[in-house]
Amino acid sequence: MGVDDLCSLLEDYSQIYQDIRFRDSKLVVDGTNLAYDLYYRSNLDQNHGGEYLAFQVKVQALFKALADCGIKPYVVMDGGSGTSDIKLDTLMDRARGKVWRAQGAALKGRRADILPPISTTVFEQTLNDMKVPLVRCFGEADGQLAALAREWCCPVLSTDTDFYIYDLPWGVLHLDHFQWDSVKNSQTRSYIPCRRYTTSSFCTFFNIDRQLLPVFASLAGNDYVNIRELNWDQNVLAGRQREIELSQTSCLEGLLRWMRGFQTIEDTLTAAMDLMPNMSQQVQTEVQTEVQTAMLEYELPSSSLRGFFSEGTVPPLPAEMLSCVPDWVRTPLARGELGADILDLLVHKRKILPTQVERRAPQSSNLASRPIRRVLYGLLLGRGGGKVEEVDRVGTKPASVKVQPLVHGAAKTLRLDSLTPADPAVRLQVCLETLGVEEEKLEGVPAHLRLPVAVTCYWLRRASPEPTHLKALLMVMVQGELNRRNGLTIGWQGYSNSIFRPLDCVVAHSLNQWQACLKDASQLNLLLCKPLPEPHYAWLYQGRLVHRRQKQLLIREPEEILHIPQFRRLYRRLLGAVTQPDPGANRRAGGPEAQLRASMEHLHLNTQDEEEEEEEEEELGGAEDLDQGPDWPRVTVRTRYRTKDRKDRSRNPELGRNQEREGWG
Repeated sequence: MGVDDLCSLLEDYSQIYQDIRFRDSKLVVDGTNLAYDLYYRSNLDQNHGGEYLAFQVKVQALFKALADCGIKPYVVMDGGSGTSDIKLDTLMDRARGKVWRAQGAALKGRRADILPPISTTVFEQTLNDMKVPLVRCFGEADGQLAALAREWCCPVLSTDTDFYIYDLPWGVLHLDHFQWDSVKNSQTRSYIPCRRYTTSSFCTFFNIDRQLLPVFASLAGNDYVNIRELNWDQNVLAGRQREIELSQTSCLEGLLRWMRGFQTIEDTLTAAMDLMPNMSQQVQTEVQTEVQTAMLEYELPSSSLRGFFSEGTVPPLPAEMLSCVPDWVRTPLARGELGADILDLLVHKRKILPTQVERRAPQSSNLASRPIRRVLYGLLLGRGGGKVEEVDRVGTKPASVKVQPLVHGAAKTLRLDSLTPADPAVRLQVCLETLGVEEEKLEGVPAHLRLPVAVTCYWLRRASPEPTHLKALLMVMVQGELNRRNGLTIGWQGYSNSIFRPLDCVVAHSLNQWQACLKDASQLNLLLCKPLPEPHYAWLYQGRLVHRRQKQLLIREPEEILHIPQFRRLYRRLLGAVTQPDPGANRRAGGPEAQLRASMEHLHLNTQDEEEEEEEEEELGGAEDLDQGPDWPRVTVRTRYRTKDRKDRSRNPELGRNQEREGWG
């Protein structure tokens, strides 16, 4: 992200920053950067698959603080790598680093800055719910984001030091110095204490010409160029050499002092090439061309986002994308209704898969969801579109695999350029066929839980999880849903003592497979224009709580843990939907449905014949439901357990009062 070690250098010379009271202003937010950085700063779980609800609370708190201070944020998200592959080497280096860090995190239990896979989705969904303006760019967002900040005369909020190079008169607010959680009050208005960086202050302090900053970034080594042959330490003043001899910033300071003698870009580049006598003339020419290309990234275009935020005008696609990206993709992509990977798949036929915390021994958890991605690729590229390069881990290293797109079943009738007007029933059929679920199986499941339930059915067949993994997953899903309906955020805190313990890697790998399936199925559902309602992602999965529930289930049954009747009823409803065979499933002995039923037999709900159900309904005065509003479909539940629970309460009122006092257990 940006120029290596530049932030460390600025900490050594903190007088470059200006202390300000920030309020009553527009603020352009580097959304992709903020989503990553805020999760890491919040001390949230990374190793068990994420704490999405706690992350949502943090996001809400930050943007509420902005509103309290009269600050109007405009969030800009990345939309892939764009049409250029200039950063491909950097992306691959990051992938290698993540794989190694993930291995260490699994073995030692320590955080290694591995972002859980649904975090960015939770971030975007939370902002949409809060009506915060958000746009996704058609490629990397840095240039457009900086151009918008310059035109609006407002600062940028980011930790990416590339913004320290752009010509931004109102500067950059780095999150290290942006005290949004310590809002202060003055006589007129609340404000956020922070420190602002400007290029004018930086260049004045180091006595270099402003136009040389892109040269400095390129020679220092950024996301685009990495020149290791040059050593600038020799230019550090003798008095500072001993002070920073162990510091990574000595190279940057030496480069800045060397650059004081130049006024033009051409003279600076020529002199830099003269410092590499061991290079052949051809290699020097290639390096100089690479540096000049990287410098172009810091030339700001006119902003194409201003019209989107002010009038809702969707920016045009780059000319290089017109031949491979349908025009209808522009609007949902810009609004964040399509995943950021869509453009990379269409333009580069490449997908760098997310890294999750797991040991090297099992295969990557992403393999479980590859059949879903193949259907996604088939819709995007068609029959003759060629294979997709997937970058995923193999052992402890990232590797590229060519994956053939799949076009079959109802998907044969769909075309990418006409997906929007396609029959909704056909789009739903494609989604359900991919997940191997018949629509009847989802009847009675709350609408916004149908996609997670369908994904769970798919996961059971593809990943073969242990029964306790399934039970724990559904219990947390149900608890999250009922808490969401009641506006509660309890139950997700207080497990910090387990963060730094080595993982139960069998459980972790199984649940990682489920998250991979959910992420890829969600992308497919979005591309098909949401034939299944989008779930509330923050409430679906809480990593440490799922692991905790799984341990409890080794010695206890769910009914011993689930004390609230609504909790039990919805849990049984989802468990029944997931584990019961589809209406038209193969019931032959040894068939896939028969094998699934045999392995999960002890999970199935006790059933009653029609007469018993009718008697029970009469006894209860009509079946109860969980209808809680327009987004909560009517669900009727009739079970022998509920009848027994009612009878026990009527015979022993004290039992009922004790259960109510126990709460969530």
